[in-house]
Amino acid sequence: MVNKITRNTTSFLERWFPEKRLFLRSETQTRFVRLSPSSQMFAWAGIALFVGWSTIATAIVIMDNIGSGTVREQARREQALYEERLNALSSERDKRATEALTAQNRFNAALEQISRMQVMLLQSEDRRKEMEKGIDVIQATLRRTIKERDTALARTRQLSAQLANGATAGAGNTTNADTDSAIEFLSAALARTASQRDADIKAAQDAQAQAAELELERKLLEEKNDRIFSQLEEAVSLSLDPLDKMFKAVGLSPERVLNTIRQGYSGQGGPLAPISFSTRGAPVDDQTLRANAVLKRLDRINLYRIAVQKVPFALPVKSAFRYTSGFGQRDGRLHAGVDMAAPIGTPLYATADGVVSFAGRQRGYGWIVIIKHGFGLETRYAHQSKIRVKVGQRVSRGDRIGDMGSTGHSTGPHVHYEIRVDGKPINPMKFIKAARNVF
Repeated sequence: MVNKITRNTTSFLERWFPEKRLFLRSETQTRFVRLSPSSQMFAWAGIALFVGWSTIATAIVIMDNIGSGTVREQARREQALYEERLNALSSERDKRATEALTAQNRFNAALEQISRMQVMLLQSEDRRKEMEKGIDVIQATLRRTIKERDTALARTRQLSAQLANGATAGAGNTTNADTDSAIEFLSAALARTASQRDADIKAAQDAQAQAAELELERKLLEEKNDRIFSQLEEAVSLSLDPLDKMFKAVGLSPERVLNTIRQGYSGQGGPLAPISFSTRGAPVDDQTLRANAVLKRLDRINLYRIAVQKVPFALPVKSAFRYTSGFGQRDGRLHAGVDMAAPIGTPLYATADGVVSFAGRQRGYGWIVIIKHGFGLETRYAHQSKIRVKVGQRVSRGDRIGDMGSTGHSTGPHVHYEIRVDGKPINPMKFIKAARNVF
C-alpha cells in the first residue's frame, strides 16, 4: 500500500516536474547536477512562498502608509480645531478681563460716591440738630417775652384802675405827672415786647421752615444713599461670586483659604485712625449696618486678591505656545501634567507666589524647578534649557524662573507643567480654566 502511494506520488511529480539535468562544463571535464521531481517541487514551493510573502508585506506597508496618512490628516484637523477653540477661549478671557476691569472701575466710583454722600448726610444731621437747638432757644425766649408782656399788662391794668378810682392811701404822695410817666414807660415797654414777640415768632417760623427743608433734604439723601448702596452691593456680589466659584472649582475651600490669608496678614499697630462711621452714642442705624456689611465683603474681595497671587491660576508661558499633551494616561502610565510647546529659550514664569524647593536635574524631568506654594500646593516646570532661580529663593507670580528646553525624556522643546496638592498630582487645566472664567 505504501509502495503504491509512493509510485503514484512519483508519477504525479514526474508528470509536472520531469527529471532534469543541469550540465556544468569546464576546460578539462563536464559535470551535471540531477534535479529530481521532488527537488523541483520544493524549489517552486519556496519561490511561491517568497513571492506571496513579498506581495502580502508590500500590501501591508502600503495600507499602513495610507492609514497613517489618514490619521495624520485627522490629527491635523483636530489640532486646527483645538487651536481655534483656544483662540476663542483667549478672546473670551480678554473680554471677561475687560468686563471685570469695568466693573471694578464702577465699583470704585460707587464707593467714592457713597463716601461723599455719607459725609453730606452727617453734615445735614449736624445742621438739623443745630437748628433744633436754635428753635428751642427761640421758643424759650418767646415764652419769656410773653410772660414779661403779661406782667406788664397786669401792671397797666392795675395802674389804670388806680387812676379811675382816684388816689388811694398807698399812692397818696404820687403826683399826676409821675403817673403819666409810668404809663408811658409801661406802654413803650409793652410795644417793645410785642415787637420782640413778633420778631421771635417770625424767626421761629423761619427756623421751622428751614428745619422742614433740611428734613426733606435728609430724606432725599437717604433715598439716594439707598440707591447707591444697592448698586454697590450688586457690584460687590458680581465681583465676589465668581471668586468663590473659582476656588471651589479647583477643590479649595474658600473659607480655609481666607482664614489662612487672615492669619498671615493680621498685623496691627501705629496711631489709631478715626473710625469711619460714628453713631455718637445712638443705636446703630440701617445705613451703618449696610455700610459695615459692604466693607466686610470688600475685605473678603481684598483677601481673595491676595490669595489669587498664592494659588497657581496663571500660565507658565506668556508668549505663543500650543498644547501637545494633556493630563491623564499615556502609553499605559500617568502623564501627571500638561505639555506646552514653544521654541527653545522661551521664558518660563512662576504661576504663583512661593519658595523654590528644588532647582536642578532629575531623571526623566531633565532640568526642573519645583516651587512650594501655600495651601499644600506645589508646581513643577520640567525639561528646561536654563534655570534662573536657586533653592530657597522666594518668587512672586510672574517672576521668570527659567527657559524652555528639551532636556530629559523629551521629543522636542516644551515645558512639562505639573500642579500637586499635598503631593498628589491634579490636572493643571482645572486651575487654568477656573481662572479663565474669572479673569
